[in-house]
Amino acid sequence: MSAMDASNRRAEILIEALPYIRAFQGKTLVIKYGGAAMEQSSLKEQFAKDVLLLRLVGIRPVIVHGGGPQIGALMKRLGKEPEFVAGMRVTDEETVEIVEMVLVGKINKEIVGLINHHGGRAVGLSGKDGNLIRARKRLHRGAGGELIDIGLVGEVEKVDPEPIRLLEENGFIPVIAPVGVGSAGETYNINADLVAGDVAAALAAEKLIHLTDVQGIAGQDGKLVSTLTKREAERLITSGVIEGGMLPKVESALRALAGGAQKAHIIDGRVAHAILLEVLTKEGIGTEIIL
Repeated sequence: MSAMDASNRRAEILIEALPYIRAFQGKTLVIKYGGAAMEQSSLKEQFAKDVLLLRLVGIRPVIVHGGGPQIGALMKRLGKEPEFVAGMRVTDEETVEIVEMVLVGKINKEIVGLINHHGGRAVGLSGKDGNLIRARKRLHRGAGGELIDIGLVGEVEKVDPEPIRLLEENGFIPVIAPVGVGSAGETYNINADLVAGDVAAALAAEKLIHLTDVQGIAGQDGKLVSTLTKREAERLITSGVIEGGMLPKVESALRALAGGAQKAHIIDGRVAHAILLEVLTKEGIGTEIIL
């Protein structure tokens, strides 16, 4: 390819993005940030720049992040062995302190700092700030139908969109740690995927985007499904095709759509500039879920 051809191709890419920038200007995109995209240095840099670009062209990104591996690593360094029940972290009072320390005190600040380093205006929040995320205890149902108490593990009771809206309207990028507050002021550890879905619903977001370590959702034939309806997603869950770590992501997507979000996307965060490819190009990547 000649230098002129390469220049023309770059210009065509920018022009291709124009209708999507116009369509999504002023709209909210909730991005669940986790997996390799949050762990590999090169991908972290790209993520920060992509989020900043969205904000600069008038789109409103809101980030909800996880941090399970980092929590587990600190627990082991402190001599506390992580314990799980059906994928849910058993969370006693000591563990929830570690969870809050890692999510709010470390990871959240790192993400905020990285975005701001590249010229953004990010602000970190936990669900406890301004009672942003009200939560209640989540009990796990065992194989025999019995309810199991796994400690200070919560589920979202209510998201107050006002603190997020105030930040959005003043040009800031909210970065939310998935820690909630109970009616008695207690701290709850909440699955970040589910928090992202409830935040997207509360904001009636244009899109909810989950960054994962797979291409998207695979169908019964093992091939990537580019578009799924709510009914098709529920059928794949019932048949056991959607399972494991993909389950809370799909549940999150369905809750977001039921609450007023327009579309949900599950995309491969290992792909360079995955968010921009999904939002600002015709073909996109990964799987989109619609009603």
